[in-house]
Amino acid sequence: MADKEISGKLKSALEFGPLLAFFVAYLWLKDNVYTFGGTEYAGFVVVTALFIPVFLVSIALIWKLTGHLSRMQVVTAVLIVVFGGLSVWFNDPKFFKMKPTIIYLIFGAILTFGLLRGRSYLQSLMESLMPLTNDGWMILTRRITIFFFALAALNEIIWRTQTEEIWVYFKTFGLTAAIFLFFITQGKLLNDHSTEEAED
Repeated sequence: MADKEISGKLKSALEFGPLLAFFVAYLWLKDNVYTFGGTEYAGFVVVTALFIPVFLVSIALIWKLTGHLSRMQVVTAVLIVVFGGLSVWFNDPKFFKMKPTIIYLIFGAILTFGLLRGRSYLQSLMESLMPLTNDGWMILTRRITIFFFALAALNEIIWRTQTEEIWVYFKTFGLTAAIFLFFITQGKLLNDHSTEEAED
């Protein structure tokens, strides 16, 4: 199946909609306790159980509409099912809270492995989005690798030391804002190592 383009608004809605739905549902259900099969489940665990199928539907729609899923999307989907499922199965929110840590550690480790081989795996994923020289890709990959490990550490600190509600705000808005700000701060690198002028 050939890859197809969809509008930026639709893509953003499919990618960020489940996360925003999780946030809204959490605020709505966080103070409630629900009983299923004789077991009591906190609102967070119930919202996690609802989030998993919603996220999978959004991923399925992205695949259907574009004919393609990135490796990051596939890995993220698998980890959401695994760690979200563990939280529901064991009735313990900590597994789902650990999920961002595991995601960023995996991505950081993969990029580190590539760097040790003298390659930028980030380039193979994003080359069509950012035309950079090979040196530019290596610099950006080193920076984003450090950034991923920092996000993993930060997530561990937040969920282990702060309230559940603070972690939910951090997960919904903090991580997204951090990634956005990271790329904003790379403007000079992107300009200095852009290949667009050379190609023109």
